[in-house]
Amino acid sequence: MMESKRVAWIAPLKVLPKSLRPIVAMQEKHFGAPLNPTRWWGRLPYLFWLVALFVGFLERRRAKLDPVTRSLVMTRVSQQCSCEFCIDANSLRLAERSGSLEKVLAVANWREETCFSEQERAALAYAEAVTATPPAVGEELKASLKKHFNEQALTELTALIAFQNLSARFNAALDIPSQGLCPTNGKK
Repeated sequence: MMESKRVAWIAPLKVLPKSLRPIVAMQEKHFGAPLNPTRWWGRLPYLFWLVALFVGFLERRRAKLDPVTRSLVMTRVSQQCSCEFCIDANSLRLAERSGSLEKVLAVANWREETCFSEQERAALAYAEAVTATPPAVGEELKASLKKHFNEQALTELTALIAFQNLSARFNAALDIPSQGLCPTNGKK
């Protein structure tokens, strides 16, 4: 894995707490190394476990949102927040879930691209609107969302966007670098 040239202003932990061993073992099995954010979140292991449980719930098999839509939204929020690590990790997940790099390469310019369904477009528009400061969810967007998602799915979509904002803003604020997980990092 390639490391980013960006240097965090708060040093990552060299030794992670024993309480994070299950997460670290899972990351090492899947990625070959602990993920960079774990080395910062490790300072607050109980909070990290709560965040991991939260994202685990949103990513469960019986989620109300399909995996590609979840990955699209997470990738777009990562781009909006300029989180190098999140763009890298979520681009990889999107490529895996969609079976190609097409949507990874197109998500930054989704309005001009033809590879997205109307439901995906509504979710991407909502991700951008919720990520704006302050959130800017207009009536036209709300009507579009109601065509594609029920109230439970909309609640889950909102939680997913809020989670990704937390993650991306945490990582971007601390300059947590990417790990070279996705060959394109979402760039054409």
